[in-house]
Amino acid sequence: MIFTAVLMLHAAMLRRGLLTWVSRVGGMLVFLCCSLSLLYLMTCSPPHSSNTPLSHVLPHAESNHQNLGGPVLAAGPGGTGGARAAAQSGGPPAVHTYQMLLQEREEQHRLYISSLKKQIAQLKEDLQERSQQLKRVQESLKIGLRGPGDGQEGGAESHGFGGVQGVKSQQSDLQEFLRGQLSKAEVMAGTRLPSEYAVVPFESFTLQRVYQLEMGLTRHPEEKPVRKDKRDELGEVLEVALHSLNTPSSQKNKEVVQKTQTSKVYTPSDFLEGITRTERDKGTLYELTFRGDSTHEFRRLVLFRPFGPLLKVKNEKMDTADVLINIIVPLSRRTEKFRHFMHNFREVCVRQDGRVHLTVVYFGKEQMSEVRSTLENTSREVNFKNYTLLQLDEEFSRGRGLDVGARAWKGGNVLLFFCDVDIYFTTDFLNTCRLNTQPGKKVFYPVLFSQYNPTLIYGSPEHIPPVEQQLVIKKDTGFWRDFGFGMTCQYRSDFINIGGFDIDIKGWGGEDVHLYRKYLHSSLLVVRAPSRGLFHLWHEKHCADELPPDQYRMCMQSKAMNEASHGQLGMLFFRHEIEAHLHKQKQNPK
Repeated sequence: MIFTAVLMLHAAMLRRGLLTWVSRVGGMLVFLCCSLSLLYLMTCSPPHSSNTPLSHVLPHAESNHQNLGGPVLAAGPGGTGGARAAAQSGGPPAVHTYQMLLQEREEQHRLYISSLKKQIAQLKEDLQERSQQLKRVQESLKIGLRGPGDGQEGGAESHGFGGVQGVKSQQSDLQEFLRGQLSKAEVMAGTRLPSEYAVVPFESFTLQRVYQLEMGLTRHPEEKPVRKDKRDELGEVLEVALHSLNTPSSQKNKEVVQKTQTSKVYTPSDFLEGITRTERDKGTLYELTFRGDSTHEFRRLVLFRPFGPLLKVKNEKMDTADVLINIIVPLSRRTEKFRHFMHNFREVCVRQDGRVHLTVVYFGKEQMSEVRSTLENTSREVNFKNYTLLQLDEEFSRGRGLDVGARAWKGGNVLLFFCDVDIYFTTDFLNTCRLNTQPGKKVFYPVLFSQYNPTLIYGSPEHIPPVEQQLVIKKDTGFWRDFGFGMTCQYRSDFINIGGFDIDIKGWGGEDVHLYRKYLHSSLLVVRAPSRGLFHLWHEKHCADELPPDQYRMCMQSKAMNEASHGQLGMLFFRHEIEAHLHKQKQNPK
């Protein structure tokens, strides 16, 4: 207890002593500050005299240094002459203070000018760097257009390590530019288009032929790639595609190497067909289809040329073994045409393909029994049960019939092919229909080849060959029906989501363009390409007398276009002159 009391007493004395010391030190600091302030005031205050006040001596803002007057303020080299003059003349303290202010202001201006010079130098460096970047981009673009083999040899070595780095930077800039072109092009997804006139169509090609819509001067819907640039272009594309298919994408371990050694080696004979189109401000797209390891397996390769080297976009396996096509045919009477249609259907869809369902939507009751009998006979002959016959007791409407047929399917998301009875197709087209559609992504609008009047083509009915032999793609046998949008392949889910047909349209025509525009206005990719396996068989076109003169004239123009080629119509028009010429030649032999 006593020891504790002593400690507490000692602590209290220490606190009291510390407080006393702090107060003394504070007082001394206050006294020192006051003394210094008084000394400063006594030293810096100007004496009271009759001299001109400082405000009168200071120049105006617009005055020059040369107008300050008197030798006292005449500045020599370095700006210190005024101080020396003041010291020699023993000028008053006010003039001395004014001189110090001028020197301080001059030093501030000097520092400001120095800062401006540094900023200007930095801006010059930035400008030079930007100019070098622009120059590198321009050079990289020239290299991309020229090709990697052009230019000076060993250019990278001549610049040393910096040259190698510059080349790498140029290549990086070029790759970034080309991939930017790829992202802008309509490759991976569709873009919204204002109308059917804004669509960039595809061309299809095989090893020997190119099937084209824009026929140019030759006016041939199909031709050999006789132009050297087109021949070299397609040859390079096929070469790159085969190299990509036969080169493994990764060889990090032995298992991958062994697997690629045992896989199929693709050759040009495995190439089935391709489609291509060019967006003139972006590049050229190529989609090539090859045979796979089995009958129903294919290999699709997508390439893109962004006005430079090809970039592999996609390499995917496509198995169509389980892809069922529901062919929907609206019908009203025309039973004879339907029998011809079923003959082709039996050979192509039942005996060759075997993955097809047929839906016939018949309008009215007249000749309904004949249609049912034709279906039952086909079913019995080839053991075909995958068909549906629907009857609508109302006025014929193609859009209404296709819409009812599509919605009547209850077996999941099936691939739909909207067809007519005067259409002839092959197994190649069915595969093309499967390959060019994808639910939620792509719909296929093939351009079919429309047949001319066989009587005019072959001279007389006696010389007309069977239908299968008539279907030859030549400029004298038919034309690409690029104004028709009725034959189309799309998945049922896309058809339902887009809103289907406009069922208010009656008769033939109009509903197909309406649906086509719906797809164009959506984000789906519309594949528009001529199909070498889809044909429109010729049938006589009637122009009713009840039509107004302008519509009747348009109907006759359409009829003439479907009858024969330009040259054949000319020969028909001038046949009297031709016959007269031949008659004269016989009478006056040379």
